[in-house]
Amino acid sequence: MDLALRDLGDYIEAALSEAVIAVDLVGDELAVTVHRERIVRVLTFLRDDVNCQFKQLMDVCGADYPEREDRFEVVYNLLSLTHNQRVRVKLRTDAASPVPTVTGVFNSANWWERETWDMYGVYFRDHPDLRRMLTDYGFEGHPLRKDFPLTGYVEVRYDDLEKRVVYEPVKLTQDFRSFDFLSPWEGIQAQLPGDEKAEKDGNS
Repeated sequence: MDLALRDLGDYIEAALSEAVIAVDLVGDELAVTVHRERIVRVLTFLRDDVNCQFKQLMDVCGADYPEREDRFEVVYNLLSLTHNQRVRVKLRTDAASPVPTVTGVFNSANWWERETWDMYGVYFRDHPDLRRMLTDYGFEGHPLRKDFPLTGYVEVRYDDLEKRVVYEPVKLTQDFRSFDFLSPWEGIQAQLPGDEKAEKDGNS
């Protein structure tokens, strides 16, 4: 299997030399990193080429690496039932640079791209209906970014007096605690109350 994936990687790299940045074999999976603006060309080739035939887009997802200049990765997972192979196509972008939509290549990309936009804030240029999908209307921020606060910005509750859902700034009922992840038993005294009785019983 590794040999077949290596051959496929070499084939894709040769055919798309202007678009491919790197081809890697990670574990038993082929990963192809491409230029952002070439993603439509790459996915069209992988779908239509007789040696590829990756007809199914299984998902589109994001990843956030805040330490990088291009902090976001958009990942496309493709499946070829004809050749029983998978390929992972990746590109990098930042918060301000849009990624071309691939909804014209795979219809299923519509909801996947909406989810990636909602969770990470990656904008997909020319998407037919780019709006939030998992969060509520008027939601602030993008929850899967590494710099998004764990508490969020607002809390939602139903108000019995107003008979409606209300949004309020987050209020923490107790101070935030920093845990040291040590064993809870390390703070116990060397001798517990009652131990002296056990010692007496043992000596008698």
